[in-house]
Amino acid sequence: MQIVITDGYTLNPGDLSWDAFNSLGEVVYYDRTASNQMVERCKTAQVIVTNKTPVNAEVIDAAKELRLIAVTATGYNMVDVAAAKKRGILVCNVPDYGTYSVAQHTFAMLLELTNQVGLHAASVKSGDWARSADWCYTKSPIKELKDNTIGIIGLGKIGIQMAKIAMAFGMKVIYHRGKKGEENITEVSLTELFAQSDFISIHCPLKPDNHGLVNKELLALMKPSAYLINASRGPLIVEQDLADALIQNKIAGAALDVLSSEPPSPDNPLIGLANCTITPHNAWISFEARSRLMKTTFENISAMIDGNPKNMV
Repeated sequence: MQIVITDGYTLNPGDLSWDAFNSLGEVVYYDRTASNQMVERCKTAQVIVTNKTPVNAEVIDAAKELRLIAVTATGYNMVDVAAAKKRGILVCNVPDYGTYSVAQHTFAMLLELTNQVGLHAASVKSGDWARSADWCYTKSPIKELKDNTIGIIGLGKIGIQMAKIAMAFGMKVIYHRGKKGEENITEVSLTELFAQSDFISIHCPLKPDNHGLVNKELLALMKPSAYLINASRGPLIVEQDLADALIQNKIAGAALDVLSSEPPSPDNPLIGLANCTITPHNAWISFEARSRLMKTTFENISAMIDGNPKNMV
């Protein structure tokens, strides 16, 4: 059995090992694969392992012996699932590996918006404190979280973990869509969530019907003092609409771990805005989360070989 790993570097930049996969078959490994290389590299594969490299209908049609597409992530929008289903090819993902890491990173971004730790640390490093006439100072206002309302879009496992952290800070929690997992949280409509929240955190999957979910109409409902946070998928937000809202100070700020195109183009309207914090899609990337991800991917392939496939999408 040939297992082609199309883009293994982000999952394992060198601190993990793919060696266990050799027990399952012949492993053909690539750090990265461009879209126009996929057909040639995958045409003899029985298993394609992909993180973000698209597996489209052309790739699926060319891989005549393909049995499984194993996505080393929770989101699987990079796979043409309909084309795979038509061929009887299984598609699996890893539904629960980064809950704690992603929630931790998301809340770190939220705290950066309110406390600006990086800004103040840089100020001290540059000598501002040593030159100060006072024993303390601030470069930006500090906002206490207690009694603020956080609106969570998508109350899945990560959303529930976010709710738990928020409540530990004394915040009120509302949400839109998902299974209620905690007491003292309330489900509201999407428009109510945007109007009522002091912080909005997005944790829903990207689907064909929710591209551009967050647009100028919803942003217009937000309080001028409110913040938007996205650690889910970039295309959920109309980026120019968000940029306009930030430039015009219609909302206080945003923190994003994802953008519509990754890596982004230099002219992305959000990059460089003073009130927009952006991290390079690394909320998922802790060693612990990546270890779980690799282990589950190995188990997914093993289960398929044994005739008991799991984590099918």
